Amino acid sequence: MIKFRLFNAFYWLATAMSKILFVDDDKHLAAVACDWLIAEGHVVDVVNDGKEAASRLEFYPYDLIVLDLTLPGMDGVDVCRQYRSAGGHSPIIMLTGRTEVEQKMEGLDSGADDYLTKPFELRELSARVRALLRRPKEVLSEIIEAGPIKLDAKAQKVTRDGNEIRLLPQQMLLLEFFMRNPREVFSSETLLDRIWSSEAETSPDTVRVHITRIRQKLDEEGKQSFIRTVHRVGYCFEPDRNAKI
Repeated sequence: MIKFRLFNAFYWLATAMSKILFVDDDKHLAAVACDWLIAEGHVVDVVNDGKEAASRLEFYPYDLIVLDLTLPGMDGVDVCRQYRSAGGHSPIIMLTGRTEVEQKMEGLDSGADDYLTKPFELRELSARVRALLRRPKEVLSEIIEAGPIKLDAKAQKVTRDGNEIRLLPQQMLLLEFFMRNPREVFSSETLLDRIWSSEAETSPDTVRVHITRIRQKLDEEGKQSFIRTVHRVGYCFEPDRNAKI
């Protein structure tokens, strides 16, 4: 049986940005859809083979899966069934080029939550993704405030005591994740899984460097950092920590 990594329940619910697995053997379509979803603020992994998709789902956490019905190696129905039988609970959108009702029902019966017939409009894909990722309003708040720090996820703007702090896109994603999960300790591996694409060339040093950059921009001289290093465990965001030493 496939073993899944376990995460704190609040960790799953509190994260507004989403990591998506897009599975389709049409590489052009996959690339276009990936670029579109990334532009909307998601982290996206793309694979073109059913067996590789099943392997990814075994070891990596995803908030949503877009899965083509017809794939080389292992078809989408079998990938979906295997994922569900192993306890996978993330929503699945099944892609199909077929119009027969029976084929769509097969996808839904295997555990998919929705289906989308190809070709499709990218705006429709976005709408389906938003519908399945929709969470309580308080979780999806675009404005996050923690101590003197205010982050506007929609405008991609961060301020401290009203003064704007300019962050690079990946730094913004990392800070947003921390602010939505205050006082929770996360290992470098967990942060890599959630914030970076699985295809990206990353290591724990990647996390360390980005956190160093955030600290340089966010913290004030003579005060402790908002992001605490927990020795041999990981990192923790503490909004009240930035007091005078």
